[in-house]
Amino acid sequence: MSKILVVDDQKAVCYSLRRFLQSEGYEVLTASKSEEAVKFANKEKPDLVLMDVRMPEMDGLEVLSRMKESHPQIQVIMMTAYSTTEKAIHAMKLGAYDYIAKPFDNDELLCKIKDAIRTRTMMTEVVSFDSVEEDFASGERIIGKSQKMLNIYKQIGKIAHTDATVLIIGESGTGKELVARAIYHYSNRVTKPFMAINCAAIPEQLLESELFGYERGAFTGADFRRLGKFEQCSGGTLFLDEIGDMSLGLQSKFLRVLQDGTFERLGGAVTIKTDVRIIAATNKNLEDMVKKKLFREDLYYRLNVVTIHLPPLREKKEDIKELVSYFIRKFNRKLNKYIKGITAEALKKLEGHDWQGNVRELENVIQKTIIFCNDDYLSLECCEPLHPQKKIYASLDEAIQDIVDMSFKNGYQDKFQEILRTLEKSMVKRAIELTKGNQVHAARLLGISRNTLRKKLEE
Repeated sequence: MSKILVVDDQKAVCYSLRRFLQSEGYEVLTASKSEEAVKFANKEKPDLVLMDVRMPEMDGLEVLSRMKESHPQIQVIMMTAYSTTEKAIHAMKLGAYDYIAKPFDNDELLCKIKDAIRTRTMMTEVVSFDSVEEDFASGERIIGKSQKMLNIYKQIGKIAHTDATVLIIGESGTGKELVARAIYHYSNRVTKPFMAINCAAIPEQLLESELFGYERGAFTGADFRRLGKFEQCSGGTLFLDEIGDMSLGLQSKFLRVLQDGTFERLGGAVTIKTDVRIIAATNKNLEDMVKKKLFREDLYYRLNVVTIHLPPLREKKEDIKELVSYFIRKFNRKLNKYIKGITAEALKKLEGHDWQGNVRELENVIQKTIIFCNDDYLSLECCEPLHPQKKIYASLDEAIQDIVDMSFKNGYQDKFQEILRTLEKSMVKRAIELTKGNQVHAARLLGISRNTLRKKLEE
């Protein structure tokens, strides 16, 4: 459960925010005085601080500065009664994650809180290259002692402390985000935000607003100002996964940020300066895309300052044994199991598979096997049903048609409405995930009104 510290000299504000945030599942502390807030931050180490700019005794900006000095990775959202106040802008320069104008919409506040806590989690989960024998409490591991992986570790060590733009190339499931986070954790920007965004998972219009933010009234449903990732992440590191899926129009705006570090919010006229280190990743051949005019050549060369090529698992099978050992320990802890290891025959079977899904596929296989294994060791029998053939659909229409056909074939005609409701539920859930809880964006993505979306969420 995430812990939030609410700081406001008006006790009524503290009370109402505490009730609202507790109803959303957060642990909430409140403070009405500046010194009390600093003491709470030192003692309780909250994941997020929600603090008013105007405070008696000590100004909210001074409190922010003191908190950041003692706890650089703490996330702070400032509350202000004046959306254009210079203090709010100054707060961002001091390291605040975001600011929100009073009175605010609860959906808007919740969206900012979820984003901030997600950023806090990414900052604190350290990625290391330690042995599988090391304790898991300190974070995640990049596993592998093959020569190809050792070369990657050397590259990370050489480039981490610089501000060079990095392009990570590799198939899906090879661990591109882990490498990006490792670069961040060993960099000089480790006390500043780290944010990740998947360019392929978000529609173009939403991706643009996620990156650059927008002003109130910029488009239908833009009921409040929102800061984009380039603004929130200033001073830190922004990881753009699947950069090859970014549209050409958006590439032009992104190129400007890389060239001179400036941009405008959607619907805004003010040029904003940002200092963000870019780490991009893709599973596509950008050189071929440049030749086919699908990717800007000037952007490609801007991104391609330092390139890290992650090999697929089938090209470094000597790492499978160590990866399996790591995942067994990981899921033993997670699933409260006590698997001691894997038999030689089962390991040989895993090493003989070509792993199209790479390390991610291997991880999923080991997790599934551990769940159903009742022995001390993962055996050949455990591994037998692990690789069913997946059907690849050429289109969404084909996939839906297959669902309909299977429903009638298996005598589920009476359950067809239930199947449709399940599909609708999945789409709504996915839209909420993609938009990070923003109901306005989710409704637009689904092609329905916000009121309709709320009814479906209630159902």
